[in-house]
Amino acid sequence: MASETTIPDPAAAATPQRLLAILAIAAPALLAYNAAPSATFLNQALALIGWGAWLIVLAAGLPAQRGAWSGDGPRALLAALALLALAALAASWWAGLPTTLALSSAGMLGAAALAAAVAVRLQRAGQGGWAFDAFCVGLAVAGALSALVGVLQVFVPEATGGNWIAPSTLAERAVGNLRQPNHLSSLLLWSMIAVVWLGDSARLPRGVAGALLVVMLFGVVLSASRTGMAGTLFLALWGALDRGLARRTRVLLCLLPLLYVLAWAGVTEWAHLNDQVFAGETQLHKSDISSSRFGIWKNTLALIAAHPWAGVGFGEFNFAWSLTPFPGRPTAFFDHTHNMLLQFAVELGLPLAALVTALLVWALVVAITHANPPEPEAARLQRAALMMVLMIAVHSQLEYPLWYAYFLLPAAFAFGLCLGGPPQPVDAAAAAPRRRPLMIAALLLLLGSLGAVADYQRVVVIFSPPEGAAPLVQRVLEGRRSIFFAHHADYAAATIAQRPSEVMPAFERATHYLLDTRLMMAWATAWHELGDDERARNLAQRLREFRNEQSEEFFAPCKSPPAAGEALPFQCEPPKRALDYRAFR
Repeated sequence: MASETTIPDPAAAATPQRLLAILAIAAPALLAYNAAPSATFLNQALALIGWGAWLIVLAAGLPAQRGAWSGDGPRALLAALALLALAALAASWWAGLPTTLALSSAGMLGAAALAAAVAVRLQRAGQGGWAFDAFCVGLAVAGALSALVGVLQVFVPEATGGNWIAPSTLAERAVGNLRQPNHLSSLLLWSMIAVVWLGDSARLPRGVAGALLVVMLFGVVLSASRTGMAGTLFLALWGALDRGLARRTRVLLCLLPLLYVLAWAGVTEWAHLNDQVFAGETQLHKSDISSSRFGIWKNTLALIAAHPWAGVGFGEFNFAWSLTPFPGRPTAFFDHTHNMLLQFAVELGLPLAALVTALLVWALVVAITHANPPEPEAARLQRAALMMVLMIAVHSQLEYPLWYAYFLLPAAFAFGLCLGGPPQPVDAAAAAPRRRPLMIAALLLLLGSLGAVADYQRVVVIFSPPEGAAPLVQRVLEGRRSIFFAHHADYAAATIAQRPSEVMPAFERATHYLLDTRLMMAWATAWHELGDDERARNLAQRLREFRNEQSEEFFAPCKSPPAAGEALPFQCEPPKRALDYRAFR
């Protein structure tokens, strides 16, 4: 006999839910400590661990109801994530993507699907409100403390450093503990949306909410992010159009661009009084306002035209782009196109990219149709969650935030809440079996993430050996047995070898993670030592296009004629024919 399942008391669940949300959302954004070789791995691992723990608790309280993936919107989102995961796994056998990277990508997409599924079920069970409450508290804590970190990085840089507050690597720009100004601005914009919802739903005093909005806006200004500037206009548009918001909130949102300009002018004047230049001025006066995006997009379109049907392979953009002749290429080593739609097109091919994009757009359309329920409280929740999804979608056309767990999982959760729709009748008798798969999946996410942290230590000791560590060669050999991070050990093996040709297998994985100057020089030398000067010269030619200072010594012999009877070094001679990137797989 069907019966109504009792919805958990929000007051009883509030404190533990908020603490878990802070662990999942705020802690990764505030973690300053990192361990080479990856500057963001520990932040992402903490996000995965925190979300695993929180999703276990959320799933445990779910009643039975229709499947999380029933309905057009949820099915479209699941199909898009499944296609991307399959593309990642397939790339490991046809495009040369190392299995370690393919598994990592597929696992991340699986975690996103899990977060979305739990959110859909919560919303359909009528539990979306208190789950979103915890979610927004986590974002508010992350935003408030990250704004404080940004203020210290700009105004009191001597107080930064160490394991609590990361120093800014960009002069006079706030980067937060995520160490990227665009990531800081996106986090703060999300946090501002969360604060708006908390204030309008009376979960936070409106005066406090208003003050937090101003503080977070100041953090966006200090980041000098042009994406953040655009996001501020987006928030003002929200205030102008959403009549469901409180009048005071709408007025404040509409005033944000003016407050942004005033804060910008104030920081600029402060910098001038202290004989400095505000980083925002430098950003706006760059000769290339796109920061090389126009160049990378042009190169990407050329790659799409050359490989329109199957693309270059999931995760293979950097490999294909670095090894394709582009004499006027941007000089940085890009590993993403900085545009999600172009990323899909160049890596998946136009047909599959069109299908994935259509599925995501359809899911977004469904989310928009759910944003106008008759109940004011439900409408506020749906629109705030939708604003978060739209904000990160806009950001993804200029950056690649969704390639990081601390953005991907919150975005998937918010998207799931948007797609859940109105609450539905539940069957208490069937609750346990129907929620068990989600709990098991969340537990696997938690355990797998803890295992990944342990696995990561096998490569950390290569780059930061503790006292009494084994010899470097032994540490590299141990690191190459890592499940998820062997490519980092391969990089070390390839770049420290006296004769790179003796560790040729290391190039099979390391080159597909990120090609940089050291790796390209070692790879070219390895091919030369093996007698394949055509490949060696092609690599040298591609490296020359980057015009990198680190390669000056490599090309120094080319500046003077060789001694009598001696041939030019291989890197000084142009290749007889340009080789396609596939010749290096």
